[in-house]
Amino acid sequence: MRIAIGIEYVGRAYMGWERQKHGPTVQGTLEAALARVANHPVTTVCAGRTDSGVHAYGQVVHFDAEHFRPEEAWLKGTNSYLPDDIVVRWVRPVSDEFHARFNAMARAYRYVIYCDPVAPAIGRGLVTWEYRELDAAVMHVASQYLLGEHNFEAYRARSCQAHSPVRTIQRISVERSGALITLDVQANGFLHHMVRNIAGMLIGVGSGKRPPEWAEAVLLCKDRTCAGVTAPPDGLYFIGVQYPCAFGMPFELPVTPALW
Repeated sequence: MRIAIGIEYVGRAYMGWERQKHGPTVQGTLEAALARVANHPVTTVCAGRTDSGVHAYGQVVHFDAEHFRPEEAWLKGTNSYLPDDIVVRWVRPVSDEFHARFNAMARAYRYVIYCDPVAPAIGRGLVTWEYRELDAAVMHVASQYLLGEHNFEAYRARSCQAHSPVRTIQRISVERSGALITLDVQANGFLHHMVRNIAGMLIGVGSGKRPPEWAEAVLLCKDRTCAGVTAPPDGLYFIGVQYPCAFGMPFELPVTPALW
């Protein structure tokens, strides 16, 4: 039977999602815990792979199990074998047609920036620290140039292996609450480092070094060298995946401005 699970994790201790031979990964750690409950090796598929140091609030994963287990057994059993920085939030059986990656209609990310002359002690590694004052209102104006379908060649990593750089951003906003600035982005798909490169561009705008129109100019140049720096992974969260209603999957985005 096929099982879907929702997981939350802090990525600081891991070399990203994808299983690797050298170093701990979220996938490798999760599969080891699931295998102990399943009593056989388990291979997982996630909705969106995350890089080293990137966190997740609403990652969705599926795997195939050879033996029946109650949902409560998968939930409590797997969590009992996981370290404190990875948690299974929910479990549900799904049809064999469900695929965590290929059935996704939209994915959502959040990038959290902490603006203060002094770096935080609490939250270090969970937010990106920016010592300069940033204008969140101007950053929001710049972000709106990215709405809709565009060629995001200038906003993806040079190592990105996606066949096409065209993606559709369905929702994007920048908001401020005290010292925290949050960038929320939802799209039909993302390119490698796309959100971090957007965040880097917006930080340049917010600091006053660039005008809001720079966001569009970077889009039109279709050259990564035209854009700003890639923002650090610390403040990036994979926060949700939307699937067709027929699969009955939850899609709950956090309402708080930050996740820590």
